Amino acid sequence: MAVNLATEVVLAAGEGPSPLLPHLGELIVGIVAFTLLFLFLRAKVFPVFEKTFHDRAESIEGAIAAAQRDRTEAQQLKQQYERQLAEARDEAGRIRTEAQAQRAEIVEAARAEGAAERQRIIDAGAAQIASERQQALSELRREVGTMAVDLASRIVGESLEDDARRRGTVDRYLDELERTSARTAGSAS
Repeated sequence: MAVNLATEVVLAAGEGPSPLLPHLGELIVGIVAFTLLFLFLRAKVFPVFEKTFHDRAESIEGAIAAAQRDRTEAQQLKQQYERQLAEARDEAGRIRTEAQAQRAEIVEAARAEGAAERQRIIDAGAAQIASERQQALSELRREVGTMAVDLASRIVGESLEDDARRRGTVDRYLDELERTSARTAGSAS
């Protein structure tokens, strides 16, 4: 009906066939060819497209699901690493505390050892000083005794060659000298 109306419009205009309107035979051949092409595409090509689109959709959904699984796993790994990091920090703090305690123990042990060594050195020095003092006193007694005997011999005019006599004289002199020294030290205090 639309074709007839268009043909009437063209003929009414007084012109020949219009280049814009196709002939009726060409129009029918075109419709049949289009229908055959459509049926062929629907039967052979569209199912392949549908399968491809369906496979592609499943692939995308699978990739999204895998990405979500990976994301969940990554979050779990992150939490695990954060826990391990917190544990490592706690362990480092504990080790640091233990090291400080050990350092304090070592320092205290070194101080005690140093104090013991110092006391040993002081005791050894005191013993050596006492020994040297005793030796010096003994030597001093001998020298003072010899000097006293020589002096007494000169004063008395008698030879004090006899050892027993000389020792007795020297010991009396030194004892008297010590008593005098002790009295002098006692009165000075």
